Amino acid sequence: MNKQDKNTTENESNADIKVPRRSVLEFLLSFSASAVVLSIIYPVVKYLIPPKSREPVTNFVKAAKVGDLKPNSGLIFRFGNEPGILIDTPQGELKAFTAVCTHLGCTVQYRSDLQHIWCACHNGHYDLNGINIAGPPPRPLEEYDVQVKGDEIFAQKRQ
Repeated sequence: MNKQDKNTTENESNADIKVPRRSVLEFLLSFSASAVVLSIIYPVVKYLIPPKSREPVTNFVKAAKVGDLKPNSGLIFRFGNEPGILIDTPQGELKAFTAVCTHLGCTVQYRSDLQHIWCACHNGHYDLNGINIAGPPPRPLEEYDVQVKGDEIFAQKRQ
């Protein structure tokens, strides 16, 4: 074997060695880049998709005791994982609704001076039947059935 053939053989063997090294480095680089992208995307996706509710669905809750509510006043109570509002109307009738505004999900309150339900965030107004009468709310509040048992007031979702 002459000197030129020997150099050609060495160059070919060196070329064979460089290709696998480059492939390994390209693989490591692409794997690292993929890991970085996934480490950014995964938390964003987990943040945007809300977790499943772990609380059982509630259909019937104790809203208050009879003495807790004065005539022409309202009281916020917890209905599962959302607020509810119990109102003793000027006529002495008990009414209950979800206290979540249908516009942007703010908590509504009862205004005795206006004698209706009011959302302070964007000045949304609901009458004592839960129907939106002014402001930006697009639909009425969900009404609950009210039952008085002894000295306790219960609210129940309508079927």
